[in-house]
Amino acid sequence: MRRSFLTLLLPLAGVAALTTAAVTKPAQGFSLFSIDQDIALGNQVARQTDSLYQAKGQLMTRAGNARAYQLLDGVVKRVLDNGNVKYRTQFPWDVKLIKDDATQNAFATPGGHIYVFTGLVKFLDNENQLAGVLGHEIAHADRRHSTQMLQKQYGTSLLLGLLLGNRSSGQLVQIAAGLGQLKFSRTYEVEADKYSTIYLNGTRYYACDGAAGFFIKAEKQGGGGTPEFMSTHPNPGSRITSIQKNAQQLGCTNRNVSNANFNELKRIL
Repeated sequence: MRRSFLTLLLPLAGVAALTTAAVTKPAQGFSLFSIDQDIALGNQVARQTDSLYQAKGQLMTRAGNARAYQLLDGVVKRVLDNGNVKYRTQFPWDVKLIKDDATQNAFATPGGHIYVFTGLVKFLDNENQLAGVLGHEIAHADRRHSTQMLQKQYGTSLLLGLLLGNRSSGQLVQIAAGLGQLKFSRTYEVEADKYSTIYLNGTRYYACDGAAGFFIKAEKQGGGGTPEFMSTHPNPGSRITSIQKNAQQLGCTNRNVSNANFNELKRIL
């Protein structure tokens, strides 16, 4: 349902009344933005992100890559429809492919716009791993980590100004360009890992330790070939163990999924 601009402005007016010190240093895990503002901010950032990658010739269009998106959408939809995504019906939840085989990364904007680099898909071994990484990114958006980290990095007053239209487009470009390098705290990473297992368990389809499979492979590769995802999503020592423990507790580690669609996706990218 379309939300009026007035609906967005009313909560913003209260935020604007706060002192600069209060709005530029939100506490860890606390967001001053409403869900409607998350969506509005995410839409702005996504449009600018699309523009950046279009200018580089890297944004893969749905019209020109219908089969690739059909295959990827199938995985995304299974993960989203697991029954545990809080804002499943409120966020737009779309996914876009970036043609860059040298970049093994994925990221999500506020409001649920997900970007996946072709290099990440080609790095992965199976669909469980892809589902695990997507679940991790969906969790960052659904748990509102993306908004909270943008608040911390850029300040609430700047983000508020973007929503009100009184900030320069250059600042939006800066945010969009840096989103893929946004580094989450250990707290947020551990929570996203946990929810990835919860989401995959809810699918009744994927083995819910898929994200652990990705991290295990990335650690073995090491050196200069380490995926960029590992630099923006650093791996605390016990992270793989925690994912595997959560999955074992949920009893969803031994699901066998056909990789025919995943292998086709890798082949056509």
